[in-house]
Amino acid sequence: MQTFITGLLAAQVTFASAYQLAHEYSGKSFFDGWNFFDGYDYDQSGDAMYLGQSAATSANLAYVDSSSGHAIVKVDNATDVPWNDKRNSVEISTQDFYGVGSVFVADFAHLPYGCSVWPAFWTRGKVWPDQGEIDIIETVNLMGYNQMALHTTSGCSHTTPANQVGSSGETNCNATSGSGCTVAEKKANSFGADFATAGGGVFATQFDESGIYIWFWSRADVPSTISASNTTIDPSTWGAPSAAYPSSSCAIDTYFGAQQLVLDINLCGQWANSTYSETCGSGDCYLNSVINAGSPTYDTAYFEIAYLRVFAADNATVVSPSGTTTGSGTKASGGASATAASGSSSGAMALLVNPATLLWGSAAALLLTYLAGN
Repeated sequence: MQTFITGLLAAQVTFASAYQLAHEYSGKSFFDGWNFFDGYDYDQSGDAMYLGQSAATSANLAYVDSSSGHAIVKVDNATDVPWNDKRNSVEISTQDFYGVGSVFVADFAHLPYGCSVWPAFWTRGKVWPDQGEIDIIETVNLMGYNQMALHTTSGCSHTTPANQVGSSGETNCNATSGSGCTVAEKKANSFGADFATAGGGVFATQFDESGIYIWFWSRADVPSTISASNTTIDPSTWGAPSAAYPSSSCAIDTYFGAQQLVLDINLCGQWANSTYSETCGSGDCYLNSVINAGSPTYDTAYFEIAYLRVFAADNATVVSPSGTTTGSGTKASGGASATAASGSSSGAMALLVNPATLLWGSAAALLLTYLAGN
């Protein structure tokens, strides 16, 4: 009897060390479960006009490639844009919000880059900045490396742990008084032409009570546990993260609510405008890049996504919409905060039940029975 109970308890430990697959966005059904923002985002002050799903699909700006099965999200590179007009692009956000105890794993074959291009893969809570924002991928122009960041209300800061791979910048995460607490990626091939030449790579984000941790691996360095496409993952085997935001200086439960995933490609805007000359030469971002012919300027301005996977611990939650997403969220990036379109989702909270929970209950009951009889 004791051996049997020990075996059950050992099994519980095994389950508890891994996160279970909760949702996968990939293949022909990639765009299921996403909302497309439709219109111009005045608060971002950029030069992108975001298309709704029907228009984006018709314009070939959001589709699944038939040969690779990868999802493509891109900027219009086929249109001559006259002065004072915006160039068409795409912003999508998941209908589901994922709670603390989640891990987001994203495999990209290509990231958008080019002069005026401001791409981001990020997450946000239903109310911004009260429920936080996590910038997993964010760059501008021909910057050459990825920058990660958190944006919160006042009181959250970044204390750099010894095992963080990336280089910390601003340490104040307050979204209303700065650019958030940033970390620059130090690993090679995290963005631009180098990322594409290396075959892309994988980004993983652990959203946990102990902190928020972001990893990046160039294609040749992706861990076998991720490459194997397992239905469980264990971040404790991944080594040091590129960015680490421990809860000791930013209480996750206080500053973050459930997060939705967002992909967008803005053009110019506050951050890309202010840094345009650093990598793209002199002149105005909009006049030099956005108007007139779209090619070759925007030929590389696209996401190519093999998959986005969400894994969840036993106590993680998913807030699923009961209807159409409504309201507005916000986005802060680069050198200044900015408001972004799309927004809050209403719905019921659903507990993700792991088989380990049931197993633990059985083991505990058997253990009590055994102790009572001995």
